[in-house]
Amino acid sequence: MSNTARPRRSVLYMPGSNPRALEKAKGLPADALILDLEDAVSPDAKAEARRLVAEAVHSGDYGRRELIIRVNGLATPWGYDDLKAAAEAAPDAILLPKIDSAKDIHDAEELLANIGLADKTALWCMMETPLGILHAEEIAGASEGLAGFVMGTSDLTKDLHAHHTAMRLPMLTSLSLCILAARVFGLAIIDGVYLDLSDDEGFRASCRQGLELGFDGKTLIHPKQIAGANEIFAPSAEELDFARRIIEAHAAAEAEGKGVVLVDGKLVENLHVENAHRLVTMSEQIAALDGGSA
Repeated sequence: MSNTARPRRSVLYMPGSNPRALEKAKGLPADALILDLEDAVSPDAKAEARRLVAEAVHSGDYGRRELIIRVNGLATPWGYDDLKAAAEAAPDAILLPKIDSAKDIHDAEELLANIGLADKTALWCMMETPLGILHAEEIAGASEGLAGFVMGTSDLTKDLHAHHTAMRLPMLTSLSLCILAARVFGLAIIDGVYLDLSDDEGFRASCRQGLELGFDGKTLIHPKQIAGANEIFAPSAEELDFARRIIEAHAAAEAEGKGVVLVDGKLVENLHVENAHRLVTMSEQIAALDGGSA
């Protein structure tokens, strides 16, 4: 399965220092959880959060959900201990914050090589600094162990002295540069959070824009946002019907030795077939996730 075919419609941040939230997350229909040791945890709670998150991952109680641990940066007092605990917990991924360059990835990998990292655990990067955005291509190609980007749009907006606007025009250059880099190197890429929990339609509009831009899903700050993200980032029934007909028509044409395939009067090329397979695979993965997530 392609790295980008795995469902990541809804990626929910969960504070690592809150045992009730970690327990509640076991029953939430999010595709992925970011168990956070960084921004959501106060300095005096870092050590306890590290223990709670490691226990949560070890519990095996989160079903098929993708579990990602966000650590503190290596330059902080907590970074090394976070990285060690995360590696030992063996989540699906470790999310590195405030990545500025390929060197940041290499530094983390050097430490992880000494600690020992499970084969199943990938690295993900927060893309949230102006320097990181300018180095997006370099970062995306830094390591075969890198599997995804997460946009940190709140920090990035602050650093750019930009404004939060409905259409996110101040962010489009940064978002697009990261999408380009992610797609070149086959990485998943998840859109930033929507902060106004009282604005449901604004949230849905932000999800639709993220889908149109090319994101795989959206990071969330509250469980109430899960349903909207899951709906909008999932392939629609119409898309799946068309995708299956593309696959069938292409297979029939190949069997007959035909070089040209038309579906609903539209020329079908290999790129359409590849995308059709991606959508069908994602739909199957969503069905498996929804059926076995509790």
